[in-house]
Amino acid sequence: MNAAVQYKNRDLIWALDKVHQPQRSMNFVKRFENKLCVFSPAVKQIYTNYSMCFPESFSTDNNMVILPDPFSFHDTFSHINADAIQATGLHIIPGDLINKKGLHLLVVNEHKNIRSMPVPFQQGLEQILIRSDSESPFLPIITRGDLRNVNKKIPSVHLHRIHLDKLTDISALERMSLRKTVTDKLVKLYSDAELYNF
Repeated sequence: MNAAVQYKNRDLIWALDKVHQPQRSMNFVKRFENKLCVFSPAVKQIYTNYSMCFPESFSTDNNMVILPDPFSFHDTFSHINADAIQATGLHIIPGDLINKKGLHLLVVNEHKNIRSMPVPFQQGLEQILIRSDSESPFLPIITRGDLRNVNKKIPSVHLHRIHLDKLTDISALERMSLRKTVTDKLVKLYSDAELYNF
């Protein structure tokens, strides 16, 4: 039986057939493995420890599969309501495709067909964090459909964010743990951004 049929959580199967240059996009998104948490609205879970796989049985469909670590149950947060997850319009792009070094951030308003000028990831993140506060921290995650193209050729990872105050189905302790986990990963991504080479 095809692996796609066996794998029941469709949120964790990312179709790449509409992504320009799938192999290049695969190489790009792989760099974010375990540096950005993954949200599945179907099962209301956030995965913090996972692998990004490209099974041979999926190769003709250009699919990527997110495989949560089955032995790390404590790395999965459950009862995450979808209305606590919001699209940001922020895209991470590889700088070398715009003749720059490291990772860059780009703001895209798809409804108005407006794009900002790319800024270095660290600089852009610092501005975002300055505008955030302790009650509403910037906690980025990704979900199915967030691997995209900008200008039909540059691979990008679109960011969603978690609104802790809307996580009404988990305890304050779980919210604190989720916040720390996502923040720790963001710090790691921040530190590695300048070293990134695509």
